[in-house]
Amino acid sequence: MARIGYTLMTEQSGPRELVSYARRAEEVGFDFEVSSDHYSPWLTSQGHSPYAWSVLGAVSQVTSRVELMTYITCPTMRYHPAVVAQKAATLGLLSEGRFTLGLGSGENLNEHTVGRGWPALETRHEMLEEAITIIRALHAGDLVTHRGAHFAVDSARVWDLPDEPVRLALAVAGERAIARFAPLADDLIATEPSADIVHTWNSTPGAPTISGGATGGARAIGQLPICWDPDEAAARRRAHEQFRWFAGGWAVNADLPTTAGFAGASQFVTEDDVAASIPCGPDLDAIVEAVGAFWEAGFTDVALVQVGDEGQQRFLDEAAGPLLERLREAAPSH
Repeated sequence: MARIGYTLMTEQSGPRELVSYARRAEEVGFDFEVSSDHYSPWLTSQGHSPYAWSVLGAVSQVTSRVELMTYITCPTMRYHPAVVAQKAATLGLLSEGRFTLGLGSGENLNEHTVGRGWPALETRHEMLEEAITIIRALHAGDLVTHRGAHFAVDSARVWDLPDEPVRLALAVAGERAIARFAPLADDLIATEPSADIVHTWNSTPGAPTISGGATGGARAIGQLPICWDPDEAAARRRAHEQFRWFAGGWAVNADLPTTAGFAGASQFVTEDDVAASIPCGPDLDAIVEAVGAFWEAGFTDVALVQVGDEGQQRFLDEAAGPLLERLREAAPSH
């Protein structure tokens, strides 16, 4: 069964607002909620970046049904993997088993802040693989001592663990990355509705099979930005102001270090460019059509990003309920 999620976009809202939105998103019927985990917004105009783990801890206490997830956390530079293992286990307990740890190799924008530089992609992948090994060992309740190429752990144990280990979802793209990480993960994260990614994942030896959301199968979790507003012109303006960085794609976005860099890289992106990739305005059918591309590609879960703090509450109060009804009517039955 296809599931629809709501994104707690920490780059565009303050922590108290995010907790309020999370509560309301559960009330209107979203199935799960994901949170970005950034040190900085992409653009100065977004203006926020609270600590995602504090926000999620609070969200776990004002919700009772929705699953929660980081989308995504880099466990290699700002955070040591042993610390990620501890806080993920704590969130698993606070949420009573509703938390999934979404992991990826990170973005320069966030990771350079601790002054360790920005490694090449292959090194970042090496670091992520080693970090996953450490997190898995600690989540098994082991006393862990580790001396690796990138990390050291000395007699560490996570003392408070949920009964069932926290699920790990991995953000991957490309055949080599999928071959490397799919066998280490429980679920797939990808932001492009690509059937090739799902097929390659399912064809990888040792990878858990993505099976349309069937019990026990892996999930393929996508994300789609939208900008709902009764006024299409206002929606287009807001999407351009807040989300024009999105046009750069992962190859650009992963390596830029500052908001000034993103402003420069996106200075020639127009409203039309943004509106071509982000449904803008009151047309719910356009959003349903955009989500459908993920279902056609074999994704089981799609998290919506309502662009901008302005209008977020109105989206939840007026549009989210009818939109969820239409999405569920259009969703595949398997």
